[in-house]
Amino acid sequence: MTTQRHEIAHALFSVGAVELRPQDMFTWTSGIKSPIYCDNRLTMSSPVVRKQIAAALANNIKNFFPQTEVIAGTATAGIPHAAWVSEVLSLPMVYVRSKAKEHGRGNQIEGTIKPGQKVVVVEDLISTGGSSIDAVRALEGQGCDVLGVVCIFTYNLNRADELFKEAGIPFVSLTNFDALVEVASEDKRISDGDKPQLLEWHEQLKQGKL
Repeated sequence: MTTQRHEIAHALFSVGAVELRPQDMFTWTSGIKSPIYCDNRLTMSSPVVRKQIAAALANNIKNFFPQTEVIAGTATAGIPHAAWVSEVLSLPMVYVRSKAKEHGRGNQIEGTIKPGQKVVVVEDLISTGGSSIDAVRALEGQGCDVLGVVCIFTYNLNRADELFKEAGIPFVSLTNFDALVEVASEDKRISDGDKPQLLEWHEQLKQGKL
């Protein structure tokens, strides 16, 4: 059965936003050797895919966070998706910097936000969840009621689940690592022998052994 997770995974593959290279690993900024690289910024260049993602994110917000009054994008990759989602939902939008500007007004949150407003954060990707929680804290620091976080992709890491649970903030993702591997296997983007290797790498990552 085709699910939203699989449909979005297909969409990400279709624009080259995801690459799986178990035999020729990428190196992340952290130094971790990874068989997967996910760059959701590439979805911006496809009107079809970005509309598909915006519609799916908007549906998740309506289903899980129906009281939402403001959409907040994370700088920088979450900003365009937040803009498209806010357009679909006809809601105001702001964006949250990783830290306050050191000039001008010194804002960390750009746009108009009022204490007590119910906000959902739009993120492109969640790995450990740290940057998302930072955005949540910045909004809460301005008196906002953050209902949750929605994102395009998550690595399904235990650390992210723990951080969001500790913060008391739910998050909903359109697709995840497991769905990407399933779709890659079905579409013959990886060999039958690659799948166990990818799943083993993911398990090691989840346990913090990499």
